[in-house]
Amino acid sequence: MSKEHRVLTGITTTGVPHLGNLVGAVLPAIKASEQKNTLSFLFLADYHSLIKNSDSNLRHQSSFDIAACWLACGLDPKKIIFYRQSDIPHIFELAWILSCLASKGLLNRAHAYKSATSDNEAKKMQDIDKGINMGLFNYPVLMAADILMFKADYVPVGQDQKQHIEMTRDIALKFNHYYGDILTPPEAVIDKDTGILPGIDGRKMSKSYENTIPIFSEEDALRKVIMKIQTNSLEPGEPKDPSDCNIFSIYKAISPNQKINDLQKLYEEGVAWGQAKKVLFEELNSFLKPFRDEYNKIIKDRSFVEKTLIEGSEKALSVSGPIIKEVRKAIGIKGF
Repeated sequence: MSKEHRVLTGITTTGVPHLGNLVGAVLPAIKASEQKNTLSFLFLADYHSLIKNSDSNLRHQSSFDIAACWLACGLDPKKIIFYRQSDIPHIFELAWILSCLASKGLLNRAHAYKSATSDNEAKKMQDIDKGINMGLFNYPVLMAADILMFKADYVPVGQDQKQHIEMTRDIALKFNHYYGDILTPPEAVIDKDTGILPGIDGRKMSKSYENTIPIFSEEDALRKVIMKIQTNSLEPGEPKDPSDCNIFSIYKAISPNQKINDLQKLYEEGVAWGQAKKVLFEELNSFLKPFRDEYNKIIKDRSFVEKTLIEGSEKALSVSGPIIKEVRKAIGIKGF
């Protein structure tokens, strides 16, 4: 009998779920949860959202929207462990323990922190840490605790999150060096086609950039967003390069190979950008419609979503409880 593998992923509750979340995290995680000998942990990273957002109402509504999204997209709460990060206090206890092992030098190299300090340097600020809170600086530690708390083997992430998984491995190995082979160093799982999905402006699709494609928009709203996708100035009839095109990248993430090949031929023949956007809209609308219909049903019953998350947190605590006891014992926090 093969060993059970644990897969873990989550989404930060800072807004309405978008297409990048769907193809980069939600669907891969649900697919992974259906594999044999796999135990999946899927969660709402609501405490992570404190770093990016001070709007408590938005955080609360986003938690509901994202939970409903997972359920609408095919997540079966009977097969996986689906929970809110905030319902598992053991995660935050482990985060403190790990922060006492994680070196400041390691955290100094985190992309988000380096970007923030670089921005301050570019503005010629005397204090390069101005405006940077400890939540941003310690983000990789809390993410490590999310993962290590459940001894996850694999973590589906976008390419931009690969560094955090590497840091989690470093922290886990350091803990194990001091206290024994207790924590599991995880591996990142990155889909080469959907690791980073471009937004309508060509940058990474992100709520922070306000360039997302909401997955539960009605048809007219979805069409308007697709028509805003930025393209180059090539005229109809001029061959176009699909490898450097936002429209094609999004289409490729949701379509079967034959349709991808068909669109590539249209690019070679010089398809007009308006026509390419129409092809993308029709494919994307068809792809999203079943999810949208199920989502509209689920959001009518908030109590169902809450009950599902409470049941999930109980299952999560049954896993994290024995692990945190093992950790406490190893570090000497135990009874006399």
